[in-house]
Amino acid sequence: MRCKIVAVGKRRDGGTRYWCLEHHANATAKYGVPARKCVAADDLPVTADETLNLDFSDYPGGIALWGSVPAVYDTTTQPIDRGIHVHARSAKGSAKDIDRTYRRLRIPHRADLLSDGWADVNEIDAINYMVSGVFGFETIPVKCIYCGFPHLDRDWFAVHSHRRHQCHGCGRQFSDTGAGVGNPIAELRHLLGAKPTKKRKAPDSISIKQCDYPGGIQIWGSNPAILWTSPEPEMTGIHLHAFKNADQEVPDIDETYARVTIDGIKLDPEQVRTFMAQSAMPHLEGRVVDLICPHCGQSHFEDGEHAFTPHIDHECHSCGETFQAYGQMKKTIGNPFVGVREKLGLSAVGPVREDKLGLRPETI
Repeated sequence: MRCKIVAVGKRRDGGTRYWCLEHHANATAKYGVPARKCVAADDLPVTADETLNLDFSDYPGGIALWGSVPAVYDTTTQPIDRGIHVHARSAKGSAKDIDRTYRRLRIPHRADLLSDGWADVNEIDAINYMVSGVFGFETIPVKCIYCGFPHLDRDWFAVHSHRRHQCHGCGRQFSDTGAGVGNPIAELRHLLGAKPTKKRKAPDSISIKQCDYPGGIQIWGSNPAILWTSPEPEMTGIHLHAFKNADQEVPDIDETYARVTIDGIKLDPEQVRTFMAQSAMPHLEGRVVDLICPHCGQSHFEDGEHAFTPHIDHECHSCGETFQAYGQMKKTIGNPFVGVREKLGLSAVGPVREDKLGLRPETI
């Protein structure tokens, strides 16, 4: 589809901002002139194979949806994970009929007489819902006051409550009635009657050696489900895939554990979960590092606002001393999993993948 570029207002420097109404993306070139094409013009469209029409009535055994990103540690040759991961069962306690990641979901729901009878969930909404959820931000429905387009707060905006937004539909800036983080999934959850799910730590622990799984292993942190229809509590911990052979599609291990030890290295579930969300935020690329306090030698793990805000001065949680990161990158975030990941790579049976989501930093 060809871009449809229009002027949508002034920039802070007085220049004109341009927006593509076709791809819902920025189309302002250098010096404030319209670009030949918008930044999203070459994005790969979602194909029919990457779309799932999901009718809840077909799966009375339960449905669960999550925002999915590449594994934080991956030595397999499996397809990259990106989008909405779906679990669906036709009967309670039965094997999963669907266990796959899609870029787009279509759910039967007629919001009004003018709708086509389907509610959509797209991959970018799901990924940013995961980011907001991991860092404890509730999302709310936000719609543009000019065109009514459902608003998604991405990247930095997914973890900062604010009133002023830039519409992705028409490109104009608007103010909401109150501060919050907008995500279309919040309205979908309301329409579907989603309720807060009970959560509990996974009961089991596991210790494995990478050499026992020549097909490679994959690691994710658990994250809040977009939707969870089962009466059973949602498990939290570390999700592990392990493959005996490289050419198999179904892993020999596919489970969530409270404690995971690999080649004698213990993984911290909170560090894994946080790193997963940090890796999905474009503005943090290259800033999440393994910080070691020079005063006491302890690894430094940032939590709270510091987990998503690069900063210069770090206060050690062990000795209380303040220190700074070495190197050219001054504003950083400490997460020991960066170092753990490197150590795991030393005993990996194959190369450690460095899959990127390719998301663009979000600005207003």
